[in-house]
Amino acid sequence: MGGFSRSAEQGFQDASTLPWLVIAAVLLPLVMVAWRFRLYPTRRWLVVLGISLAISVLNVPVPGLLPVVLAIDGLLLLFALVDGFVLVTATGSGILVRRDHKRTGSLGVALDCRLTLHNQTSLTLVGAIKDDLPEHFRSDPAEHDLRLPPGNEMTASRKLKPFRRGSFRLQYVYLRLNSPLRLWHRHVRLPLDTRINVYPDMKQMSDYALLARTNRLSLIGVRRTRRIGQDSDFERLRDYSRDDNYRHIDWRSTARRRKLTVKQFQTDQSQRVIFMLDCGRMMTNESAGLSLLDHALNASLMMAYVALHQGDSVGMLCFSDTVHAYIPPRGGSSQMNRLLQAGFDQFPRMVESRYDQAFVYLQNHCKRRSLVTLTTNVIDEVNAAAVVDYLGNLSGRHLPLAVLLRDRALFDAADAVADDPAIMQMAARLTPEEDPPGAPAPPRSHRRAKSGGQESIAVADRPRVYRGAAAADILIWRQQVLRDLRHRGVLCVDTFPDELTAPLVNQYLQVKAQHLL
Repeated sequence: MGGFSRSAEQGFQDASTLPWLVIAAVLLPLVMVAWRFRLYPTRRWLVVLGISLAISVLNVPVPGLLPVVLAIDGLLLLFALVDGFVLVTATGSGILVRRDHKRTGSLGVALDCRLTLHNQTSLTLVGAIKDDLPEHFRSDPAEHDLRLPPGNEMTASRKLKPFRRGSFRLQYVYLRLNSPLRLWHRHVRLPLDTRINVYPDMKQMSDYALLARTNRLSLIGVRRTRRIGQDSDFERLRDYSRDDNYRHIDWRSTARRRKLTVKQFQTDQSQRVIFMLDCGRMMTNESAGLSLLDHALNASLMMAYVALHQGDSVGMLCFSDTVHAYIPPRGGSSQMNRLLQAGFDQFPRMVESRYDQAFVYLQNHCKRRSLVTLTTNVIDEVNAAAVVDYLGNLSGRHLPLAVLLRDRALFDAADAVADDPAIMQMAARLTPEEDPPGAPAPPRSHRRAKSGGQESIAVADRPRVYRGAAAADILIWRQQVLRDLRHRGVLCVDTFPDELTAPLVNQYLQVKAQHLL
């Protein structure tokens, strides 16, 4: 009797472990297939496995169900293998993809991108398609639904918005394909290598050209500057443009050519403008979503566009701890492309800028008098002293122009305290214990409490007051730096990064009008 009970107990244990062995035997090949062919189970397949598990559990109290459980598990495994096999073999090849987009884009401007998929397989492609997305890009939409019968093609359109300049690669197209029974989905990666070069925003240049033709430059903050003195030395005849003085029209030449013709004088001859862009740690801060270097490059390119249309020669020097790029001053429309190619892949680096190397390089490569525009940010005395010394030493040989970018957080911190009379009054009362005789009493809401929690309001506002005082102290020091620059004959533009374009162009037009070069 005891032997019979032991054999029955052993049989029960064997029957209990058998379903789990069956499940393990089913899952092991599935894992291997998924790893080899990027094939993954769907929710429907997980539900089917759950049903199989429930039936297998019933085999524990009813051992007679074991043949039925094995038959069901084998049938499910067969269907799953056939479903996955059809998906893998049908999508192994025969899917053609093509990407169409512009090879160049502008910073912060959406770029149209179209993806064309052609199905040469024997299976209807159902799932989703997703194009490659480089870093610092945003895609709208991120992916597209896919349902493409055999022999057909579809086109998916999206908007790519870059948030950083530079050269970027789009290397792959990603497909998520469902099997016919929806038990599997397969991830397919198709190689498709294209490039996008992202340049600074050029839309402002087209806006400037349009407003210049319609005499509405004041809408973007550019002022019309009256020239001092009169042009005297005749140089050549050229076609009339809207910005020319009508008194310079040569009517005889106009009648002969049957086209408005103006006289150009020597004061309009080509002058030289060189932009020095600091790419060091001082330009790594951000304003309005762009780095200080991005704002400086956008404004410099706008001024270069204006200078080239004025007939001047424009060059550029990008530096940090070494000189990264140098474009000699030249004129003509092709010079704008050279400036774009030199500056679009320059980024701020976490290194100390070597002003000495940059100015020595400039002295060796530019001998003729030029308007030298240095765009940087001053935040400490060492950096400011180098800027003042090197720009001051340029005065005489060249016309130096310092473009110093403001930190909006500093001005906001100082203004927040200065615009609040209550905080200013509390700040004056923090140090002395008693008010001087005759001083006006503060508002009741700001009086010190005589019982527990003395000066609770003042203590709560102390960090704000201290931040404002520190910001004001930095701004006073900054004004002293500007005074030192002007004292040494350096022109200065002091403005916020996102408002730099109009003041910089106005300063250039003022230099031209006053014949400072």
